Amino acid sequence: MTRVALFQSTTGIDPDVNAAALEEAIGEAAAGGAEMLFTPEMSGMLDRDSSRAAARLRAEEDDAVLARCREAARRRRLWLHIGSLAVLAGNGKVANRGFVIDRDGNIRARYDKLHLFDVDLPTGESWRESNVYSAGQGVALVNGTPIGKLGLTICYDLRFPGLFARLAETDADVIAVPAAFTVPTGRAHWHILLRARAIEAGLFVVAAAQVGRHEDGRQTFGHSLVVDPWGEVLLDMGEEPGVGFADIDLKRISDVRGRIPALSHRRPIPEAVIS
Repeated sequence: MTRVALFQSTTGIDPDVNAAALEEAIGEAAAGGAEMLFTPEMSGMLDRDSSRAAARLRAEEDDAVLARCREAARRRRLWLHIGSLAVLAGNGKVANRGFVIDRDGNIRARYDKLHLFDVDLPTGESWRESNVYSAGQGVALVNGTPIGKLGLTICYDLRFPGLFARLAETDADVIAVPAAFTVPTGRAHWHILLRARAIEAGLFVVAAAQVGRHEDGRQTFGHSLVVDPWGEVLLDMGEEPGVGFADIDLKRISDVRGRIPALSHRRPIPEAVIS
């Protein structure tokens, strides 16, 4: 049994303030007996004012939030999954990049969000991630974490079951889904999709989320979740910021897959016959 912690945050526009909140969460997670802490998408800064945000963006090697989190993880002897930070990608765009950091403060893995969210919502909100962000090009699986093999995704990736299937076929034990879901889509789909992905893949899903009213005016859904391979919700953090805990027993994976061995029954899907 391994204890994990999730930080449900209301990230603002000032990276220094957000870094301090992350450091505090790392300390709280360690004090609570967690071996690994998960944080949401865009943990370092959440700001839809592109001009204001651009002035605070840095390359990975110069990002102060990342540096402070690495040092805090080292000091507290805690593994850390930073759900994502916005970092300059070197191609004129920005990467929405997640990081896995070990208890020595070393970066063990990086993952750039694969699927970008471009949409005009009925509420009048318009999102064009592809205007600012560059899409990731690869799938990331991290060996040797306290919770086994950890697969990485970010937010909108949740809607693409093929990615989760690929991670499951690569023998992931847990898949992280850091997010900043809007309230309408969260209410409609968050719990359903996360439980479905866990059931389909036959593994644990850990989803740390943004919550509440943010400085830039947006509102996010919260409800950071830990879901087991049977689809049972082990932790639901509701709509308040803070640190929550859940205990993960990896033996649950073999138990569930023994009862429903869907992964071993998968076959290549033939081309559709159109008549």
